[in-house]
Amino acid sequence: MHPNPTFRKTSRAQNIDFVASMGFGTLVLADGQGAPLLSHIPFVLDGDEVLFHLVRSNPMVRLLSEPRVARLAVNGPHGYISPDWYGISEQVPTWNYIAVHLTGACELLPQERLREILEATSDRFEAPLAPKPVWKMDKMPDDVATRMMRQIVPCQLRIEAVDGTWKLSQNKPDEARLAAAEGVAGSADGSELAALARWMRSPPEET
Repeated sequence: MHPNPTFRKTSRAQNIDFVASMGFGTLVLADGQGAPLLSHIPFVLDGDEVLFHLVRSNPMVRLLSEPRVARLAVNGPHGYISPDWYGISEQVPTWNYIAVHLTGACELLPQERLREILEATSDRFEAPLAPKPVWKMDKMPDDVATRMMRQIVPCQLRIEAVDGTWKLSQNKPDEARLAAAEGVAGSADGSELAALARWMRSPPEET
């Protein structure tokens, strides 16, 4: 997380809402024997719990037979900021971004929870595809679904700490921040930079 408090004023609720809207992040788990383990996972939030699944052969699964502290890093739009865009002197290049980290105890759940979590996950990501009919697991033959579910395990991370960085040029005068947002928008060649420009125009207020 960026140490500048100007970028870290977003409330827990705002950070959690952002995480829920993204639904994809990097799970980080230390095994104490070398480099941390990382897994890139889709997930759903249920109150203070992050629900997800891992393939059974993932080395994290062995470690999660008992609760362990883990961190889920969720990244949002990001991009390069040219100092020329500010319209003020003595500036340097930087990178703007949104990132939220969730930290807490992570563990395996009973296998009986797996179908519930898979259905919640697919429902979450199918909903924005309307008017396409929502895909349901009962479209799969029972034997195929059973065989596939043997290969994955349900997991949860119980949220104990939430840390967010919303680096959107809030440390610049409003006029310079808005000018930089226009620079980002003008350089946008995809939805990510367009989203970054929108956030720079209207950074979340401290609550």
